[in-house]
This record gives sequence, structure tokens and C-alpha cells, in this order.
Amino acid sequence: MANEQATVIQHYFPQLSQQQVEQFATLQPLYHEWNDKINVISRKDIENLYINHVLHSLGIAKVQAFNPGATILDVGTGGGFPGIPLAILFPETNFHLVDSIGKKIKVVQAVADTIGLTNVKAEQARAETLTGQYDFIVSRAVTRLKEFYGWINRRIKPKSEHALKNGILYLKGGDLEEELKELGRPYEIYNLTDYFREEFFETKKVVYVPI
Repeated sequence: MANEQATVIQHYFPQLSQQQVEQFATLQPLYHEWNDKINVISRKDIENLYINHVLHSLGIAKVQAFNPGATILDVGTGGGFPGIPLAILFPETNFHLVDSIGKKIKVVQAVADTIGLTNVKAEQARAETLTGQYDFIVSRAVTRLKEFYGWINRRIKPKSEHALKNGILYLKGGDLEEELKELGRPYEIYNLTDYFREEFFETKKVVYVPI
């Protein structure tokens, strides 16, 4: 990969095509450029884009690979995480990335257009106002899980076609005991240290909530 940091993606996902390799490598200069205009990633984090954002997003793919033709909703996508990295990895899967802040969606759309992602729809919207249905809903710690579940539980397709039953795949860190108790629903926790060796992932998890 052109970008030395980006090689970490190839290390964990060695099956990438040349096009995917180039798309991942382009993310760093693209986000640097956009971050100077619209601050979507903290200044500290932008230097660790591939570990803290791209690879973190792809933790979801280690838990569940998405089928061609599946539909995935990314709620509170911010600058496009986890949606953009997942859309690169699964080019035949359809991704709908939403955020209530218009300038963030502007960045998401520009990044998707520049690297040629035809499987991404970016929209300024609140999760509660959406009407479509999806195989999975992904997100990165936008709120407590109980509240998140209330926003989106009607947006899941009833028929499941993946190894995991349709539901939520939620990236979250730290001690989740109280929050998951509050959720009051069945769930499974996947520790990202089982897939990635970097220190950043020490407390990072994917919480899966079937619906």
C-alpha cells in the first residue's frame, strides 16, 4: 500500500483486491484534506486513522461478513465509520450511512465519490425518522444501547440470511456490564483482542444484539 500505516489492513484482510488496497490507501490523504476544512476526526486520532478508525470499523467484519445484496444501515456515521471501511470490504453489499449533522454527511459523500464506492448512500437523517428495513444495523458508540435499540428495532428485516440472525452490531469499549443489564435483551460480546493485536483494541468490543 502507498501508505505505510495502511498495510495493517492488508495484514488482517489479506484477500483484498488491488482496487480495495488502493481505496484503503487513499483514505488517509482524503481524510487529512477534509479534516482541515470540516473537523470530523480529532486531530490526535487522524494520525492513527488506520488503527483507531478503519481497522476498528472492520472489527464488525470479523464477527459477521456481509452477503452480496444485503442492506446495512450505519447510524450516526460521523465521518463514515464504520460504514466506509465496511463498504470497501464488501463492494456488493449496500450501505446506507446516516448522520443528523449535514457537514459530516458532506464528507462521507465526498470520500465515497472520490474512491468510487457505488454501494454507499449517505443521508442527513435521524435514525428515528427512517422507514426502510435492513439486514444489520451497525454503529460506533453513538449512545447507550437501550436508547439505540429503541430508535432502530423496527428497521430490521424479519428474514435472516447470514450466519448470525439479523440485528445490531455495535462497536463499544470499556466496561459494559451496567449498560447491557439496562438493555434487558439477549446479546453476545466479541472482544476485538481476539482478532487484532494492537493495544488500542484492549477494551474494544463488538456487541451483537439479535432482533
